[in-house]
Amino acid sequence: MSRPGPTPSQTIGPFFRFGLEWMAGRDLVPDRHPGRIVVRGQVVDADDVPVPDAVVELWQAMCLEPPPGWTGFGRSLTDDQGCYHFTTAKPVAPGDGQAPHLQLSVFARGLLQRLVTRIYFPDEFTANASDPLLRRLPAHRRDTLVASGAGGILSFDIHLQGPHETVFFAY
Repeated sequence: MSRPGPTPSQTIGPFFRFGLEWMAGRDLVPDRHPGRIVVRGQVVDADDVPVPDAVVELWQAMCLEPPPGWTGFGRSLTDDQGCYHFTTAKPVAPGDGQAPHLQLSVFARGLLQRLVTRIYFPDEFTANASDPLLRRLPAHRRDTLVASGAGGILSFDIHLQGPHETVFFAY
């Protein structure tokens, strides 16, 4: 008698929006928090078609002035155009030569596991240039991890596949 093989993986989605709405917490800091930033973007597939049923999670270890009840965690469901957004505060550099960054997890239909990526800040030229993780990437791929924008509003699109695919990490 042969032994059965491992159970195959199942895809992550689709998600039923009504079952996840209560879990969505996009605002990590209040509106008048010092250093408040808005991070927004769009999740798209290989053909640049929006993914309307993805879940994006944000993980952030520290900020300069954490508000009461700070968890450093947020979750945003994408809308019909694949858009997500968070309000948070710019993080401090975690040490070990790393530049300030936010960590994202993406869950979507067709994925067997979550995708993990980072958002680096466009105004951190020196820190980004010396960040050990960014330095290991080919120069043309680093840009997929650096947000654009200024004035407290940052844009970071997540390309799941294709020529502009966002760099994802295996943890």
